[in-house]
Amino acid sequence: MERFYWDDAYPIARALRQAHPEVDPLAVDWDTLHRWVVALPGFADDPRLKDPVRLEEIQREWLEEVLAHG
Repeated sequence: MERFYWDDAYPIARALRQAHPEVDPLAVDWDTLHRWVVALPGFADDPRLKDPVRLEEIQREWLEEVLAHG
């Protein structure tokens, strides 16, 4: 199983795209995004961290994944 840490924006984005294929990443608020990230199987970092910069990077990577793969 792949392990995820907050600095793994691209792998987290791929996992979110697979877990929530029908969701527009730009429609997800920070609280929901945080909950979804820490709920990913393999998430191994501190779930109490809630850094808006990291969340924004994950959201951006997720959007790029959606745009690149439809």
